Amino acid sequence: MTKLLRKLVVISFCVALASPAYSMSMSFDRGPNKKCFDSKSPPITVQGVPGGTKKLKFKMIDLNATSYPHGGGTVAWNGNGNIPYGAFRYKGPCPPSPHTYEISVQALGDGNKVLATAKARRRFP
Repeated sequence: MTKLLRKLVVISFCVALASPAYSMSMSFDRGPNKKCFDSKSPPITVQGVPGGTKKLKFKMIDLNATSYPHGGGTVAWNGNGNIPYGAFRYKGPCPPSPHTYEISVQALGDGNKVLATAKARRRFP
């Protein structure tokens, strides 16, 4: 590895550690409704949301069937990290066998600038 490349790797690593994306975290549960393809989003908890956040944008993917369009939604950030069941519409899980689902969240500021991101995974059923 060249000296310049080593420096770039170290600088990139330091910038990544200083990024606000590392301070935000989230978790989710299936929610009160256990039916297949529930159109209401699950209850989600978000922590460490950076100042200046206006909206939270969510997206769900099935890691075992990444081309399936589960979608997501956007909610206004009001400072409360408990996003309730049904806060936005999407297509909930309904796997033929256990699958792992990932929900990602982006904290959006003015002009939809991404301030931070977080992801959480759960296996269903």
